[in-house]
Amino acid sequence: MSTQNLLVEIFVEELPPKALKKLGEAFAAAVADSLKAQGLATADAAVTPFASPRRLAVQVAGVAAQAADKPVSHKLMPVNVGLDANGKATPALLKRLAALGLDESIVPNLKRAIDGKSEALFFDSVATGATLPEGLQKALDEALVKLPIPKLMAYQLHENCEQPGWSTVNFVRPVHGLVALHGAEVVPVSLLGLTAGRATQGHRFEAAVSPVSLKDADSYAAQMENEGAVIASFEARRADIVRQLHDAAAKVGGGVKPVEDDALLDEVTGLVERPNVLVGHFGQEFLGVPQECLILTMKANQKYFPLLDQAGKLTNQFLIVSNIRPADPSAVIGGNERVVRPRLADAKFFFDQDRKKTLASRVEKLGSVVYHNKLGTQLERTQRVTKLAGEIARHLNASAELAERAAHLAKADLLTDMVGEFPELQGIMGQYYALHDGEREEVARAIEQHYWPRFAGDALPQDNIGAAAALADKLDTLVGIYGIGLVPTGDKDPFGLRRHALGVLRILAEMGLPLDLLQLLQQTRALFPAEMLADSVALDVHGFMLERLKGYLRDKGFAPDEIDAVVSQAPTRIDRVVPRLEAVRAFKKLPEAAALAAANKRIQNILKKAGELPAGGADLALMSEEAEKALFGAMNELAPGVVSWVQNGGYTEALTALAGVRVEVDTFFDQVMVMAEEPQLRNNRLALLKSLGNLMNQVADISKLVA
Repeated sequence: MSTQNLLVEIFVEELPPKALKKLGEAFAAAVADSLKAQGLATADAAVTPFASPRRLAVQVAGVAAQAADKPVSHKLMPVNVGLDANGKATPALLKRLAALGLDESIVPNLKRAIDGKSEALFFDSVATGATLPEGLQKALDEALVKLPIPKLMAYQLHENCEQPGWSTVNFVRPVHGLVALHGAEVVPVSLLGLTAGRATQGHRFEAAVSPVSLKDADSYAAQMENEGAVIASFEARRADIVRQLHDAAAKVGGGVKPVEDDALLDEVTGLVERPNVLVGHFGQEFLGVPQECLILTMKANQKYFPLLDQAGKLTNQFLIVSNIRPADPSAVIGGNERVVRPRLADAKFFFDQDRKKTLASRVEKLGSVVYHNKLGTQLERTQRVTKLAGEIARHLNASAELAERAAHLAKADLLTDMVGEFPELQGIMGQYYALHDGEREEVARAIEQHYWPRFAGDALPQDNIGAAAALADKLDTLVGIYGIGLVPTGDKDPFGLRRHALGVLRILAEMGLPLDLLQLLQQTRALFPAEMLADSVALDVHGFMLERLKGYLRDKGFAPDEIDAVVSQAPTRIDRVVPRLEAVRAFKKLPEAAALAAANKRIQNILKKAGELPAGGADLALMSEEAEKALFGAMNELAPGVVSWVQNGGYTEALTALAGVRVEVDTFFDQVMVMAEEPQLRNNRLALLKSLGNLMNQVADISKLVA
């Protein structure tokens, strides 16, 4: 069956730029997937998405005009329900056949086949393959439902509301055109009241032809660029912007580079159809303002790309991504320079005003800022975090005084004008203002870094003062919010508890801090009023964090059974988890590993079935079998070394040493009946196994390594 490429385009008013990339990908995938499912396109057919501010489109390669016929088997009902004792059709079967457009004459041709435990009746037929108009219509209807539309809007289908037949339509933006081309032929489909054709619109101001009449599905991208002045592909347009940004920076010279920001790049790609990068300037006097403020206002408000010098310092130049290409761009550049100046002036004003008051003078006013109605004010929270930061710093042999000072001032910048305007700068501005106030550099640095890490993969605090402040802040949030019952559910986590948990785990693990997580949680709980939180909150949050730990370890490449072996022991020293996992990984490679893991599993099962276990250890005098004596002797010989290695972090050595008892363990289980009838003998053997299990699981529960 011959095939041709298919093109579908929806022409709309300006789509939301931040959502454009996802909308384009989702539209293309939904249309293509539906066509493939209907047999109109092969499973490996190439799919090319297009998305610009005013269009969503997709090209699917090798689409058939009609799908191939395919056999269909309809299960009707069990034989004993569909046929009576004489083999005649029952009323139930006749009703089912009628629903399929069949009558009693087909009964002799029905197939019998085993279905589960009983025999059923089946009707085999051949389904006629869908035609492209039918299949594409279905694909478009399905695609509209599946689009991740951030917010629907209602609009009237016709501009003239008095025209007969007008109606209200709901979509992300008003739709004004529909193109559907199979090769060079228009596919007769409709969408949102529009009938497909071959005409679309190009750039609002710079299209060479209007409308653009598309020749065929293959000429779409070229015609849109050459005649419509539109780069229709989101990825091609994004790549063109990147190229132009770097070319423009190179022309400026001096090794300057544009700020790297993928989210901004995607948003700008969603704002322009024909990108043109230009260079703008602002006054040198604004460079006295912290560069984070200037960069943020240029990116967030104007969508500019600030230029940084080789040392990463902001220059007074920025890049504009324009949607037009005039012969003389001076008017465009001048207009953007005039627009950005008031924004930068506002930032300078906020900075100058904020420095008239110290951070310390603002702290008491946090008492009027509600943190949470069940957890009190930001001042009360600050007092808790300050105490906790000091305790953590003492555990780390760091300055408790500096950690407490940083925590005391950490939230004060929330009351500044700059952070009020740009909440993203909290912590960053606190560092600048602290330095201006004459605070110690370690304190100022910790004020910014107490928010670190802010997201997955973000940097960690640079010293123990910052780590103490960051841990205290995150632990207070975790224990407080969790303790009043606001536990994350599904994908809902409004207080970012998963993010805070991962942040704590990363600080403890990657900074190698010798802190006990459960003790930290208990210390945090003790700083809240007794009646405010659930009594079990420390243990509950510890369990919650261990679940996050599993995901963290999976991302680091450890296998599920390795993770289970370590995390199932509910570790509290997070800095020791990765070394234990590395030891488990090395142990798995030993030839004795599988047998010892199986033996460990057997030990746990025996002890579990035995119920109450003897309190003491095994007594050599009560042993009658050579195999149990040999195991007892091997254990006593190994135990001191294993315990010493574990205490000193030699986890690999400890597990490797355990491989030395494999022969004694195997012989014991081959020759000794653990559950002997004589109680004293049985209890002594159970005590021996309990000691063996404890010894084997010093590093990890190796029974979890059993396949």
